Amino acid sequence: MAPATEAEAAEILAECQARGRPLRIAGGGTRVENRSLGDPLSLARLSGVVTYSPAEMTLIARPGTPLPDIRAMLAAEGQALAFEPPDMRAILGQNGTPTLGGMVAANASGPRRMLVGACRDHLLGVRFVDGQGRVMKNGGRVMKNVTGLDLSKLLAGSYGTLAVLTEVVLKTLPLAPARTTLAFPGVTEETALRIFTAALSTPFEVSGAAHVGGTVFLRVEGLERQLVYRRDRLLALLAAWHPEVIEDAAWDAIRDVAHFAGGDPLWRILCKPTDAPGICAGLRAMGGDCSLDWGGGLIWYRGPGNPRGLARHATLIRRAGADGPAFPPLDGPVARLQDGLRRSFDPAGILNPGLMAPTR
Repeated sequence: MAPATEAEAAEILAECQARGRPLRIAGGGTRVENRSLGDPLSLARLSGVVTYSPAEMTLIARPGTPLPDIRAMLAAEGQALAFEPPDMRAILGQNGTPTLGGMVAANASGPRRMLVGACRDHLLGVRFVDGQGRVMKNGGRVMKNVTGLDLSKLLAGSYGTLAVLTEVVLKTLPLAPARTTLAFPGVTEETALRIFTAALSTPFEVSGAAHVGGTVFLRVEGLERQLVYRRDRLLALLAAWHPEVIEDAAWDAIRDVAHFAGGDPLWRILCKPTDAPGICAGLRAMGGDCSLDWGGGLIWYRGPGNPRGLARHATLIRRAGADGPAFPPLDGPVARLQDGLRRSFDPAGILNPGLMAPTR
């Protein structure tokens, strides 16, 4: 099944709901494996840019639109999706194409998230079809018209378990004209946290703070003259850790976690930055390797074992003989809240059953 219009998608979902027929929502074919049950519902034909207004800094597009096409179109106008959505093909070992719908469904956000917010924070509105085949819309098409209950944020990160997106409205922002990176080689996670704390406590708007391969990377972006000032102030503040200035740091590779492409299972762990060094020590004792992003709030772990004994919010991104559910189990009250939401949007439980919670 591959609807080309919103009406076709609504008709399919209404029929599947009536028959109790589960569906597995598919986009650009980048998912590493199918962890949900059901027949595939491809959104690849529900594609294309509806409208893009550089002056209004607003983009409206359908979910099957390839993300690389969006990036290129925005870059031609000197703009971008500021939250830096990652391209996960390298770590998933897939040849598909990431799509706008998949980005929103996963709330995919890169290193700049800690400064500008996540994907959901840039959503102005959505159109979607719920599990009963009802077409709904939420939000607006420009920032000044966004009113009402913000269902857009609820759908971002729901992995297609609440509704099928048919249109997405996003705000865009200007590309930074210049950027520079401070590198601190040969430091541990404990030292990395000290550097992050010192740098992120300043008014100098660090837009990237990662620890990869024993090196801390701090990114600063902006107009050239102010960039030099902020860089020099940070160099002075962090001089005790002997920073180096790098002009061509591979932030796209950091964004895409390219350093952990292939191999063992890969886990994505969310934590308090102050907990990151201790969690990483435990993970290394299990025989794997770690990297940090978001100033220590995000840990990537590649290696054996199950990190959920060390970190509560651990999601399995790539399997290699690993067992168990991909998403972390929820506590009773949170599980009941999630189940209530899913029953409201999808009473028959036909949308990606088994993906984020046990099938009903």
